[in-house]
Amino acid sequence: MSKIYAVGDIQGCAPSLKALVKKLPPKSKMIFLGDLVNRGPDSLGALRHLKTLQESGRAECILGNHDLHLLAIDAGLRKTKGLDTVEPILSAPDRVELIDWLRKRPMALSNGKVLTVHAGVLPQWDLQQTIECAQEVEKVLRGKSYKEFLANMYGNAPNKWSDSLKGYERLRVITNTLTRIRFCTPRGQMEFESKEGLEQGPKGFIPWFQVPKRKTADTLIYFGHWSTLGLLRHDNVIGLDTGCVWGGKLTAMEIPESGKPSKDLKIIQVDGYDHPLRM
Repeated sequence: MSKIYAVGDIQGCAPSLKALVKKLPPKSKMIFLGDLVNRGPDSLGALRHLKTLQESGRAECILGNHDLHLLAIDAGLRKTKGLDTVEPILSAPDRVELIDWLRKRPMALSNGKVLTVHAGVLPQWDLQQTIECAQEVEKVLRGKSYKEFLANMYGNAPNKWSDSLKGYERLRVITNTLTRIRFCTPRGQMEFESKEGLEQGPKGFIPWFQVPKRKTADTLIYFGHWSTLGLLRHDNVIGLDTGCVWGGKLTAMEIPESGKPSKDLKIIQVDGYDHPLRM
């Protein structure tokens, strides 16, 4: 059976992506953990390469916050910002095909043992609820009214989950959880400004994966998004955003068939992009 690797944030670093794929075993498969584009030197090249890998059956790509931002820019709902590098996608001859492919990608994936997601999960969600919530957003993104969703996607409120949430407020909380969460309270109230290390959250807030009695505590989770953590192995949680776009590494780690973490899981890394604005 082919080995499967989870891969951290690419953020448009096409040279690193291609180098990593070459280093992986020939028949291996990949799950990319989101933030496929933006900030790196070749978002267009990265997106085209990922689309080819996915359509050939070698990979699947989860959506991250930068990918959703690209969809909003394409829809005319947002303008590019200073560090954005998605403009070549917008002027590419295959723009329509690339955007159509991107908005049909999943928000999370699971085989029942392992969960792969861009940012994280709320403490009160179990694995089944996480996937069901992800599918709610996927359904809207793949539908005819997806631009209306994107127009209502931005914002930090509500900042906590309730089963009674409806409409775009419900979808916004789901989206913010899966693509933006870092710190939350033990009751699941999210905070979106802090981006530093584990101990740097505001008073009363802790990393989402350290919340006591988190309902996914027995599920092996691979995530990206949080580059200041580097390569993280914390109980059943593995963080793979190793700052590829900021002069770090692009990292792939084997996903065990058993769904159990192991010190023997293979890690493959390549050099990232030395961003000119890197501190």
